Amino acid sequence: MKKSIFLMLLAIGFSLGLEAQQFKVITSVESIVPNGLGRSRIINALEEKDYRDFSSVQTEEDNSRNKSDRGEIRVKNFEETKLLNFYNLGGIRFQNIAANDAIITSMINTMISEGWELAFVTSAVESEGGKGDGQGIFITRYIFKK
Repeated sequence: MKKSIFLMLLAIGFSLGLEAQQFKVITSVESIVPNGLGRSRIINALEEKDYRDFSSVQTEEDNSRNKSDRGEIRVKNFEETKLLNFYNLGGIRFQNIAANDAIITSMINTMISEGWELAFVTSAVESEGGKGDGQGIFITRYIFKK
């Protein structure tokens, strides 16, 4: 009797452990363009793509490219949440940063309430950096799993 209960619990544990994990990436793009001229958003794709449909293998013998059109890669169904820019005419705007933090926190809390777990966060800054630098973004990717 004890052996059968143990084996049953072991089987349930293995079946739960074999369940595939699902990941979702949500990206925030915050403008670091001076004078508030940029656009800042949270982007959430509402459709899935299979990377294999857009991949090819490159070898010395065959340098053929994937036959799919770049337009097929585009996601047409996505959610776009407005954020405020880091800068305005007066310079850096801390109130805008606090407002963005509140919106991003709301998004994270919503994802968690829907059963997702925040697994990783990665960010980067892209800026022209030359004289008269007038371009730049602060990008953050939130990687969720369940």
